[in-house]
Amino acid sequence: MALHQPSRSGSSRRPTLAPNPLHRPGAAPVPRDALPSGSMDPRAAQRIVLDELLLDGNARLNLATFVTTWMEPEAEALMASVFDKNMIDKDEYPQTAELEARCVAMLGGLWHAPRKDGGSTGDAERTAGATTAVGCSTTGSSEAAMLAGLALKRRWEAKRRAAGEPTDRPNIVMGANVQVCWDKFARYWDVEPRLVPMEGERFHLDAPTAVAQCDERTIGVVGILGSTFDGSYEPIADIAAALDDLQERTGLDVPLHVDAASGGFIAPFLDEDLVWDFRLPRVASINASGHKFGLVYPGVGWALWRDEEALPEELVFHVSYLGGDMPTFALNFSRPGAQVVAQYFQFLRLGMDGYRRVQQGSRDTAMRLADGLEATGAFRALTRGDELPVFAVTLADDVDQFSVYDVSATLRERGWLVPAYPFVEARDDLHVLRVVVRNGFSDDLGDLLLADVDRALHRLGKQSAPLRGVEHADFSHGTPKRGVRTD
Repeated sequence: MALHQPSRSGSSRRPTLAPNPLHRPGAAPVPRDALPSGSMDPRAAQRIVLDELLLDGNARLNLATFVTTWMEPEAEALMASVFDKNMIDKDEYPQTAELEARCVAMLGGLWHAPRKDGGSTGDAERTAGATTAVGCSTTGSSEAAMLAGLALKRRWEAKRRAAGEPTDRPNIVMGANVQVCWDKFARYWDVEPRLVPMEGERFHLDAPTAVAQCDERTIGVVGILGSTFDGSYEPIADIAAALDDLQERTGLDVPLHVDAASGGFIAPFLDEDLVWDFRLPRVASINASGHKFGLVYPGVGWALWRDEEALPEELVFHVSYLGGDMPTFALNFSRPGAQVVAQYFQFLRLGMDGYRRVQQGSRDTAMRLADGLEATGAFRALTRGDELPVFAVTLADDVDQFSVYDVSATLRERGWLVPAYPFVEARDDLHVLRVVVRNGFSDDLGDLLLADVDRALHRLGKQSAPLRGVEHADFSHGTPKRGVRTD
């Protein structure tokens, strides 16, 4: 979460809020940044807050965020009915805990965790198999990534101690396009982040660059199934094969974690032949965001490990649960159960076929928009939405009258929130627009966006030079000193 400073003295901002006299006749103003001395009618308080929120952007037109901004009314009503349930109270809310366990079981099947009976997981059993996977819900992929990284570190330390080797100076290998949660993990738990920079037209980690950074102090490699910079998949199977080869040649056994924050709910439905998950023995753990393409309002994430061996027992806490034992692994304690209940609802509501239809619709719209922007002649598509329903475009080489920041600002006048930003180190010369298509963003809205892009280009084409540069980038990626916020 962002850190907030107290209001500065001498600010020109008024220190009080003046309620509408129709709602609070004769009422005195109330302080803006301090607790009022008395209470007020709930409707008046609601109106004050709603008036403030009018200045927020329209979530449905926010093409910067990966986070779900639309759910069906039945899902919203269901979430409202369980807002008061605390996920951590397993004794008091045992059925909520049961729904969490069912979601973990479904994800274990979806991501092809080994079956306990040794059989293969067919499509009919993908959401209900007895697998070896263990896992938990989290507040999002950021917490899930922290847990996965911590498990990697403890496994590495245990192996080093058993071999009589020192456990200082661990490192973790990942592309420079990772989300800020991985930088946080490295800093908070004293792990050296080995960030592989972008180079040329390679915008993420690949097998040779990953293996080149590994040594005996590497706790793991992080592969991303769906980069937030451009929506592309990293080649997880190639990275796994390269790490297998590394072990054969040197004896170094480096596990692979897959950050599937977005792709974990796309690839199983649209790219079923793509091998990226627990089918690869090298993959020790996977995280995904239920509140992204899992189609649930924020915040819920999921962390799964291949089996109990991949999750060190020393990290697991045991709490009383219906007179028995409930193992837990989390950084947070109290949190609402509504999002977990909503995830189970979506699994029941949509099933395999429903998720396929929703995600295919998003991908089709993204690909059409990428083609439409490139067809204007003003843009060159770097990705086309054919992996994640996300794409990035940069300006064509012959466009010099305006910048991507001019385009972003002009679209914002119509309510569209389209991030413009530079790529990360080594390719920060490349400035792009990125569009995320989510459930609820229809083809009709896509047509409106393309029409507004045409209008913006017509107007911007009359400029003699760009008016805005990178200093006008007002989207923060979630990576220190580099790129666009994802959630």
